[in-house]
Amino acid sequence: MKKYILILLSFYSSFIFSQKAESRRLSKQEISERELEGVTDFPIYRAFEFSDKGGVYNLVLGENQKTISKKDTLNTKIQAICVMNDHGGFLEKWRINDLLEDYVPKETNIWFWTKYCSTKDIDNDGYIDPVIVYGTRTEYDEIRRVKVITIYKNKKYVIRAVECELDDCRSFKKDQNWNTLPQKIKTYLDQLVVKLRKEQNLLLKDG
Repeated sequence: MKKYILILLSFYSSFIFSQKAESRRLSKQEISERELEGVTDFPIYRAFEFSDKGGVYNLVLGENQKTISKKDTLNTKIQAICVMNDHGGFLEKWRINDLLEDYVPKETNIWFWTKYCSTKDIDNDGYIDPVIVYGTRTEYDEIRRVKVITIYKNKKYVIRAVECELDDCRSFKKDQNWNTLPQKIKTYLDQLVVKLRKEQNLLLKDG
């Protein structure tokens, strides 16, 4: 009997530690079925479900859609929230909030850049390492701020950039805790910054 239990425990442990980290985007119907609308204060722009060795999570991206017209939808605030289903409710793991700042020229829109966001296991440790990217635009339709936020072991690691033609108002900063990230994740994010520079014609550097 003891031998059987040990074999069972060994099999269970092997299953847990070999479990693949997986992720997918949720449809509007799936968002409704999971009752995720109440998770964020704003209308849901995009939602993902991912699973790893820690469990099954939902990541909800909300934008407040302050001005809606035929031409465009403008947001003054955004919110990203990661939750786990907990006995019929939601247990929040982390959140990101941001809003327009008082710059000159004036910021008029803030939005999630989902093309560059990801929910994958970057360093192959069995846990998803979400990457959230968002930006702001000015009244002249120019990109002003860009943020790249990585969540590793429930801690946030942020790259903050301000775009400006003049050297003294341009900046590019990584958090002080940046070097505590695994090298694979740092390399991935550095490559993502290069991609943003190339595809969006951004400077993303200090003055």
